[in-house]
Amino acid sequence: MVTLCAVASLAATLGTATAASPGGEPAPQRTAHHQAPDPVLVDCQGRPGVRPAGFLLACGDGNSRLTSLEWKRWDATAATAAGVNVVNDCRPYCAAGTFRSYPVVVRLDLPRSWEKQPDQRQYTRMTLTYTGDRPEGSARTVTHPLWG
Repeated sequence: MVTLCAVASLAATLGTATAASPGGEPAPQRTAHHQAPDPVLVDCQGRPGVRPAGFLLACGDGNSRLTSLEWKRWDATAATAAGVNVVNDCRPYCAAGTFRSYPVVVRLDLPRSWEKQPDQRQYTRMTLTYTGDRPEGSARTVTHPLWG
């Protein structure tokens, strides 16, 4: 009990000493700001993720996915990563096609409130920029809306 009182007394003394400015006037009060968590990336099953190593783009058939994602940025406004887009060429048809790999830079942006969890934000747009070869018929930069 004596130790507890001594600790409380010391804490009160230190609190008073640190709250005053050198001129003897009270220091301005600091208020804690609640910062919302960074946005999430919602996958095909509706699960939120942060900095995933992979991401399925073609939910219906699995013919396009991102792998080996190395995130350089993930914050309240955008996220960027380098990785690989693995795409089925579907020749002569998708079941008999070959998966080919293309280096890509991924950008996520346009965070909005997530319908499933309104106090959580989710990225709603993904832009892929192919840095080398790209899938036949694909533009160098492709933008996809994301589901929620």
